[in-house]
Amino acid sequence: MTISKARNTDLPTEAIAVKYDMLSPLIDSALLEMREFSKKKQDGVLNPLKVKVLNRLLSDIKEILSSDPSTEYLDILDDESLPQNSDAVLILGQFRAAMNQFRGKYYGFYGGTHRWLTVENPKT
Repeated sequence: MTISKARNTDLPTEAIAVKYDMLSPLIDSALLEMREFSKKKQDGVLNPLKVKVLNRLLSDIKEILSSDPSTEYLDILDDESLPQNSDAVLILGQFRAAMNQFRGKYYGFYGGTHRWLTVENPKT
C-alpha cells in the first residue's frame, strides 16, 4: 500500500487516511505511557528498545504528515544519546499536536457523514 500524495493536490490519499486512523491510537497510548513514566522519574533514561519502538511509530507518522509544514519541527528520538522520559513526552506531544492539526484540515462532516477528504473522495 503506497501512501504518497497525489500530484497537484493537498488532499491526502485514502491510504494515508487509513494509516492515520491506525497510528492515532498508538501514539495516544505511547504518550500516555511516557507521561506515566515521566511522573515517576522525569530524568529517567529510555532504554534502546523503547526508543526503537517509538521511533518506528514517529517515522510512520512523519511520513503521513510529510507535506504538512509542521514536519519541519518534528524530530524523532535520538537513539545514540538516549533521551529522558520528559524529552520523549515533549516529542510525542508535538507529534500528537501535528496529527490533530492534520486531522482538523482533512476530516469533517461532509455529505451528511463524518469522513476524510481525500484525493479519491474530495469535497463535492
